[in-house]
Amino acid sequence: MTALRLHGALWMGPARLIRNLSLDMPAGRWSCLLGVSGVGKSTIARMIAGLPGPHRLDGTLLADDGQPLPGRVAMMAQGGQLLPWADLVHNVTIGARLRGARPDTGRARTLLAQVGLAGLEARRPDALSGGQRQRVALARVLIEDCPVVVLDEPFSALDTVTRLAMQDLAAKLLHGRNVILITHDPLEAIRLSDRAWLLGPNGTTALELPDGPTPRDYRAADTLAAQAALLSRLHMSETAACAG
Repeated sequence: MTALRLHGALWMGPARLIRNLSLDMPAGRWSCLLGVSGVGKSTIARMIAGLPGPHRLDGTLLADDGQPLPGRVAMMAQGGQLLPWADLVHNVTIGARLRGARPDTGRARTLLAQVGLAGLEARRPDALSGGQRQRVALARVLIEDCPVVVLDEPFSALDTVTRLAMQDLAAKLLHGRNVILITHDPLEAIRLSDRAWLLGPNGTTALELPDGPTPRDYRAADTLAAQAALLSRLHMSETAACAG
């Protein structure tokens, strides 16, 4: 179990994206980051995942156990980023292959079955639907067994019904991990998050979430009310950003 604390100012080259970042992301819970496009959500995701880039943090990004994060974070990037020439087993085990380790193809097949893709292991991504490709990307995250998982707009290309199903599946299979979810979807944030923040140039604002376990029922009155309130806040933020 690994909790994360991220505090300071986020920069992209010479431009400051966010001042006064303050995120405490508890172990074993889902933490959600929302905000207008370009505010720095994906940059934070890449920073937590240890990916290179022109970003920097004037502050601290720490795990509560004091151990370094590299090697303990798995990331599901936007679009899944599957290898078009490789079958599903090879796509799921690409992390081990890149590290020069022996891939666990048996476990890859088990995970593919868990995400509903049994019997499709020999297919390539172009033979799958959008929802199936997202399931492959989720299996690739799961095989790494990392305590911290970053999901950057993981279901953004899916239709509403498939998105709900994938949310439920991810909540089940990632139970007990520290999951950082980047999304523009208010309902997704309300359904899945234990903590959520609205990001802006001046810092972070903690959002109120309904009581009860996740994933929350999308039909429940408190879920719908929280979705409407969050959508209103996001709309105001977007309007202010466009006016600025």
